[in-house]
Order: sequence, then structure tokens, then C-alpha cells
Amino acid sequence: MSMTHEEYELRKAIIEKCRFMNSSGLNQGTSGNISVRYQDQMLITPSATPYDRMEPDMIASMPLNTDYGSWSGPLKPSTEWRFHLDILRARPDVNAVVHAHPTYCTAIAITRREIPAVHYMMAAFGGTTVRCADYATFGTEALSNNALKALEDRTACLLANHGMIAVGAGLDKAMWLAVELETLARQYFNTLLIGNQVVLSDEAIADTARGFSSYGLQDTPKAGKAGKVGAEGKAKAKAKTKGK
Repeated sequence: MSMTHEEYELRKAIIEKCRFMNSSGLNQGTSGNISVRYQDQMLITPSATPYDRMEPDMIASMPLNTDYGSWSGPLKPSTEWRFHLDILRARPDVNAVVHAHPTYCTAIAITRREIPAVHYMMAAFGGTTVRCADYATFGTEALSNNALKALEDRTACLLANHGMIAVGAGLDKAMWLAVELETLARQYFNTLLIGNQVVLSDEAIADTARGFSSYGLQDTPKAGKAGKVGAEGKAKAKAKTKGK
């Protein structure tokens, strides 16, 4: 199939991240999926395809703004395409979505708990908790709606009895957040075993977030290898430039 060099490299990067998810223990089998914004399209991993056999031309492409649910490519998109597509459509600050079933995130999601601010790294996720979205069957509109609600003003959420989602301005950032979330979930899990956990105050997390803004840990919407940002992100950038 014909594609630009930029798109080809994005497809390769998606496959590399999928393989990293499994080799690092973040995911198992083909249960995880990844999507990336590319211009007016979403590139997403195909359904039920082993990562070690995946090739760039197997990545499915779906339009972001027209023909909702349509796709092109030799293989069907992931069964979870709906929440990937809806997140990218609703969040112009997001250019990549990572979904996986890591052990500790999933264990906590099975109890339908949110993760509180037991560590200052909670600030990387946009608030004082990582919420747990209500349960719904995989691949459904209900699950997508639940995920969007849990992701409001956040860069990650748990999915009840299912797994997790992490989003970022680029693929590297989204995967970094996925790894950080599983680390945070493991730490929280252990505090539940030990007892007497101390949760940081909202003020402490806000102070950490301010520190992150100069440390390079906050998402900055911008065009690049992950694709173009949406109209809202462009408008904000333009307004910021005029104010200088």
C-alpha cells in the first residue's frame, strides 16, 4: 500500500511499542492495543494479530472526522477501536492511546477502586486520583463513554474488571505514562497489604504538578511524529503567540 515515510515510521513505532508492552510484562498476548493520530486518520493495531508477526501495512487506518467506524487495510482494527477513536476525537491534546491489561492495574480495577495519591507521581496523570471507569462489555459504546468520563482532565484511567488506558501528546509519552501507572498501581497494591497508607494532600499534588511543568513531564499539545493536533489545540497555541 502507498504511504508517506512519516506514516510508515509511525506504523513501525506502534509495532515496536506493542512488542515492548509484552516483553516488559505490561501486557499479555494480543489483549493490548495502541492507536496514534496521523493527520485526519487514526492508525490502530489490528484485531487478534500477534505482535511478533505484525508488519506496518497490517496497521488499520480509520478516519477521525468522517464515516465513523469505517476502516482501511488488510486486517480489521482492534475490537477496542471505538474508545480509541472517541478519545482522539474528543481530546485534541491527545495524539496516542495505549490500552493494556497489566497485572496490578487490572487487579485494582477488579476491585473497582480508583488509585489515590499515594505517591507524588500521581501529578503526572492530571489530578489527585486515577479513576476507575464503570464496567461495560469490551468494544461497546458504553465502555467508550465510561472511559471518556473517567479520563476527563486525566491522562490515564482504569477500566473496571478489564485493564487500563493511558494517553499522551505522543506515543512515547503515552507509553511512559502506561508504565508509570502500572508502577503506581503496584505500589498502591502493596500499601493495601501493609495497611496504614498515607495519601498526599491535594495541595501536595498541585505543588508537584507545578514542579513538573519545568521538568518536562507535562503533555504539551503539538504537531510532530504523532500527527497534527486538533483545532482547539491550534487555537490555544495561536492565542498564546499573540499574547507574547
